[in-house]
Amino acid sequence: MKQLHKQATANHRRDEEIPIGPASPYSPKTFKQHRSLPRSINYLFKEQRLLFILIGILIGSTFFILQPTLSRLGPSEPNSSSSSPLPRSYSAGLTNHDQVSTFAQYARNQGKVGRVPAGIPKKRSRIVVTGGAGFVGSHLVDKLLDRGDDVIVIDNFFTGRKENLVHRFGNPRFELIRHDVVEPILLEVDQIYHLACPASPVHYKYNPVLDCDYKTNVMGTLNMLGLAKRIGARFLLTSTSEVYGDPLEHPQKETYWGNVNPIGERSCYDEGKRTAETLTMDYHRGAGVEVRIARIFNTYGPRMCLDDGRVVSNFVAQAIRKQPLTVYGDGKQTRSFQYVSDLVDGLVALMENEHVGPFNLGNPGEFTMLELAEVVKETIDASATIEYRPNTADDPHKRKPDISKAKELLNWEPKISLREGLPLMVSDFQNRILNEDEGKGLK
Repeated sequence: MKQLHKQATANHRRDEEIPIGPASPYSPKTFKQHRSLPRSINYLFKEQRLLFILIGILIGSTFFILQPTLSRLGPSEPNSSSSSPLPRSYSAGLTNHDQVSTFAQYARNQGKVGRVPAGIPKKRSRIVVTGGAGFVGSHLVDKLLDRGDDVIVIDNFFTGRKENLVHRFGNPRFELIRHDVVEPILLEVDQIYHLACPASPVHYKYNPVLDCDYKTNVMGTLNMLGLAKRIGARFLLTSTSEVYGDPLEHPQKETYWGNVNPIGERSCYDEGKRTAETLTMDYHRGAGVEVRIARIFNTYGPRMCLDDGRVVSNFVAQAIRKQPLTVYGDGKQTRSFQYVSDLVDGLVALMENEHVGPFNLGNPGEFTMLELAEVVKETIDASATIEYRPNTADDPHKRKPDISKAKELLNWEPKISLREGLPLMVSDFQNRILNEDEGKGLK
């Protein structure tokens, strides 16, 4: 062991005595040259980090030099009255950053916190419409798509029809889902228009247990409210004037609690909507969900079901088919009829407004059933006859909305009278009945 230790010591001393030079023998261990530059600078050169740093500095300098020029070329120049989202007195002399930071203060000064001032383009919304393949729903879908929103339609096609939406199938901002709202669904949307529910007496009287009108109003509304709560969406419930029942107050204000038979033939629909309103307000008060409630009065227009049992569609279809117009009872019951586009405008105005409701959405023009029959005869066939039949159970004697609340808070009122809107509906019905008859002839 001592000999080996001496041998290693001798070898070590011999290595130290060997000079390092060009003639030195090969050694597997490389000898490091003396660093003439500091370690960090040498590292930059060796790893090419300096090149990337210089390129970054050059890009940053170019951006800051050209920024004023780009700002002048942009669409949001502060001094331009056409593009500034704020009034001239606010936008004069402000930079883009100043305009954004001043927006909240401006809104507070105007007392309109939460509203978007005129001139600022509205953000495109992602919206779901339950019952969107139905009569009213399909017209609402058209309006939302036309203004640039993304729309998802949920419908089980119990009363809805694909034909109402076929003209939208190629639109990339439109999506159609076959689904029953009594089952939960998870979507990411900003707004929920909840229209899904069979509203025709023919449908909700035929088999209220299997057709599940009450179940749709309760479970469907619960599922949509739960969705709104989870994702923070605003929820609009389309309720009905049927919540007033056979009213003892005329015209009906939103403060009227109604006169409803809870065990009658119509109660599955009437009480279903009343329960839906209760659930909606419970979620609003208890869970902080943003909600809106619309009470819709009688509505007519293109895309109504031809034989859904409602008086306007019945009269129009019967007159076109040369059948007697069926009047139930003495024909002195009154209703108020609004055109579908007026209703859609009201629904959108309510959704975009800050007031919860409920709001009556209807046309105050009041007609007896006999007066309506005469208008239909004038429009379609003056020779049409009237056939009287016994009245149905719990049929309301009078129905007329007081829309002063909607006028004041929503700035909404109907624009189309019955005599203006009815011909538009008649044209649609004539085409569909003609196609229906041609289809029967081919069988």
